[in-house]
Amino acid sequence: MRIVELNDKTKGELLEKLLKRSPSNYGEYENIVNDIIANVRENGDKALFEYTSKFDHFDLSADTIKVTRQEIDEAYKALDADFIEVIKKSAENIRVFHEKQKRNTWIDTNEDGSILGQRIIPIEISGVYVPGGKAAYPSSVLMNVIPAKVAGVERIIMCTPPSKDGKVNPGTLVAADIAGVTEVYKVGGAQAVAAMAFGTESVPKVDKITGPGNIFVALAKKACFGYVSIDSIAGPSEILVIADETANPRYVAADLLSQAEHDEMASAILVTTSKELADNVSKEIDGFVKELERAEIITKSLDNYGYIFVAENMSDVIDAANAIASEHLEIITKNPFEVMPKIKHAGAIFLGAYSSEPLGDYFAGPNHILPTNQTARFFSPLSVDDFVKKTSIIAYSEEGLKKVHEDIELFAKNEGLTAHANSIAVRFEED
Repeated sequence: MRIVELNDKTKGELLEKLLKRSPSNYGEYENIVNDIIANVRENGDKALFEYTSKFDHFDLSADTIKVTRQEIDEAYKALDADFIEVIKKSAENIRVFHEKQKRNTWIDTNEDGSILGQRIIPIEISGVYVPGGKAAYPSSVLMNVIPAKVAGVERIIMCTPPSKDGKVNPGTLVAADIAGVTEVYKVGGAQAVAAMAFGTESVPKVDKITGPGNIFVALAKKACFGYVSIDSIAGPSEILVIADETANPRYVAADLLSQAEHDEMASAILVTTSKELADNVSKEIDGFVKELERAEIITKSLDNYGYIFVAENMSDVIDAANAIASEHLEIITKNPFEVMPKIKHAGAIFLGAYSSEPLGDYFAGPNHILPTNQTARFFSPLSVDDFVKKTSIIAYSEEGLKKVHEDIELFAKNEGLTAHANSIAVRFEED
């Protein structure tokens, strides 16, 4: 793994290279996605069936598009009982964490009788997209669905592509059932996003679409935003490890590879003050790559976006971490809690040698749907807040409005909106 001196030039080159991975830079696919969306909007189920035959090689129909209870029961039988129990434990941890995010409607009443408040209610229908094939991750099902359930969403729709024999990944179905999905439809790709955004004869229109997917899914979510809400336009996975001379190089190497195995576009970066650690981590990575199953993907990921930066001091390390604004940030230093407050931008922060990133992916409870491609500067992890709507409540008494009506009229007149001013003034004409 390449070892580079950290300076303004190398940091700038890295940031430029990482940003090129954003789905916003893949405009050549947008016309294809837009055509798919237009076809689904116009032809509904017919378009879904044609695309499923073309891309998934299964002859979908109105009778087979919706997953049955029998298929879900068969999925339970196909999974190892111990794995099912682990899914249940993980689901409970995620639920408990997200329960703490819930907020309540509030009302304030002033002495003059005026009332101000905010009503918080869940969206009605949420949609989640789940990839199929080798990218079928039950953990992502839990992370997308449970916050919606905690928020109080009554109907949760899932779309996921079928295999050639028309079946859905059993892990996906079991996780969906445990998490509380209302119904599952055998549709994948950009066409599934379009179906949930606009509705078809079989797939209901939803209010929000969340969940990961390939570039076509990401661009479809981007194109449908505004017709529905979305979580984000996610880019490839990324990890940044901050480490000093006290870090175990074998732990650091293993953690970097945990993200490099996702795909060839994933980034794995170590920033350290120790040249000795940098050398040892690089050696450990070489050893691990020879043993791991996804070695080819890992190697390409590291060749493309894998870096070990050696900095002069911890201040430079922290500056680099804040500039990169990584999806996952591990701090493996002598005192990680001393470093953490200096981090401004990260999707999730993992502190200490025993808080490896997969702990967050699978089990701890915080959501693993995180901002990527430096969007941690302004986006947050998926949460209960993503599945509720906030409505302002305003109720002034005559006494309350009388005290401020001249101020409001003056403001409106200065903006040239005399009808606004008049709407207030007519209530006090007698005065």
